Amino acid sequence: MNTVVQDKSIATGKAKSVLVQGYEVVIGFETHAQLSTQSKIFSRAPIAFGAEPNTQACAVDLALPGTLPVMNRGAVERAIEFGLAVGSHIAPRSIFARKNYFYPDLPKGYQISQFEIPVVQGGTVEFYLAPSTGSGPAEKRSVRLVRAHLEEDAGKSLHEDFIGQTGIDLNRAGTPLLEIVTEPDMRSSAEAVAYAKELHKIVTWIGICDGNMQEGSFRCDANVSVRKPGAALGTRREIKNLNSFKFMQQAIDYEIRWQIEEIEDGRAIGQATVLFNPDTGETRAMRSKEDAADYRYFPDPDLPPLVIAPEWVERVRAEMTELPRVMAARFASAYGLSDYDAAALTQSREVAAYFEAAAEACGKPKLVGNWIMGEVSRKLNEENLDIVQCPIDPNKLGWLVKLIDDKTISNNAAKTVFNTLWSKTNAAVGNPSAPMSTITSSMQSGRNEVETLIDHLGLRQMNDVGALEKIVDAVLAANPKNVEQYRGGNAKALNALVGQIMKGSQGKANPQQVNDLLRQKLGA
Repeated sequence: MNTVVQDKSIATGKAKSVLVQGYEVVIGFETHAQLSTQSKIFSRAPIAFGAEPNTQACAVDLALPGTLPVMNRGAVERAIEFGLAVGSHIAPRSIFARKNYFYPDLPKGYQISQFEIPVVQGGTVEFYLAPSTGSGPAEKRSVRLVRAHLEEDAGKSLHEDFIGQTGIDLNRAGTPLLEIVTEPDMRSSAEAVAYAKELHKIVTWIGICDGNMQEGSFRCDANVSVRKPGAALGTRREIKNLNSFKFMQQAIDYEIRWQIEEIEDGRAIGQATVLFNPDTGETRAMRSKEDAADYRYFPDPDLPPLVIAPEWVERVRAEMTELPRVMAARFASAYGLSDYDAAALTQSREVAAYFEAAAEACGKPKLVGNWIMGEVSRKLNEENLDIVQCPIDPNKLGWLVKLIDDKTISNNAAKTVFNTLWSKTNAAVGNPSAPMSTITSSMQSGRNEVETLIDHLGLRQMNDVGALEKIVDAVLAANPKNVEQYRGGNAKALNALVGQIMKGSQGKANPQQVNDLLRQKLGA
């Protein structure tokens, strides 16, 4: 399908476009999400990635004479789930159509898809976009969906192992897809990638797609054009089969620069389908882009209209898991989180579960959220781990946060404890020869291990006010120049005194308590 390109009003949440060399960028998306059924959309043939060529195709997939397609109920239910997740209208009656074109890996000579009446109509995807300057609050954006329709995938042409020939693997032929089409609402590569990530989160969260981009389960096509502000939409070029978010941004950025250079040099942009080469960082034209008329759509006579009763929709709705936007709203309301933080902590079901478990352990959800978005995310990214692989379980993190809140340890000391716990657990789990007692000890959750480690490292904050006051008095007596400078109006002199006191307490003093005591003694 082609992205709808009517120049409609900007959607709610859309910020003013940032111009590139005086041009406005216009981007629309088509995404193919492979549905998580056990069999194909119109046959009982199994779906298994990596199987030997042509071992997952039956007579229907091979388009042998006399075969007829039969609709997979599971594929329909997954389409309904997606529509409900993004606030779409579920069509009570939709039509399958034949999309006619010739490829060697398309056995029937047409693809069964939906054209005039798709099963899912309208809807929106909302997400947060970090500011382009790198500082300031994230902006909430909204991309409108035109439709999401059911269709079958084609097979695959193999070139690398066949010198002078092409091999055909029909394992993918008939694999169920949901093609999700947006309005051209995006105005930068960063916004396009943020939309794609949010869409990926939605389809994996509700379980209709595994989201594996390397295996082709989540494939994005970006329709890119540029125009002068206020002008009609420019001619778009479609970048096909983007299979990573990194390459997606690189491809769109290159295409924007290329189109602007072509226009500035006086050349017209031709409508085309292009591929991105990650090795060169460039796009190249694959073929001229087809329009709907070129595919000669007509209703498939072998498939009756797809009728979805309201009761079916409501049953699917009742069985669905809590949606990420609903959970984010609950987090904001119940835990007092900002909308942005709530969205970040619902980036996946696993992250959300980790947050809730840690927050329950300590009763300090805001502080837990800060730690998950800060130190936990930093370490996971450094080691390329998912939250389910986090060496520190949520109960331990919760106790660590609780001890920060009750002033048992400082925030800096907590980071030392956190890093030690992380390394200790990794070492135990990663060492198959470690004694079972060592592994069990390293993996025990809760307060005991955290507090024992704090004492072992000598990081417990000083709670003896009398002892702290002696250190403060000694530092003031030894640094009369700093005292004089502070009383003379030099606020920075106080920092020097705080540093000396922290040194004298071996870092165990509570910084806030030190500041309060200093100001009290200096008459501030």
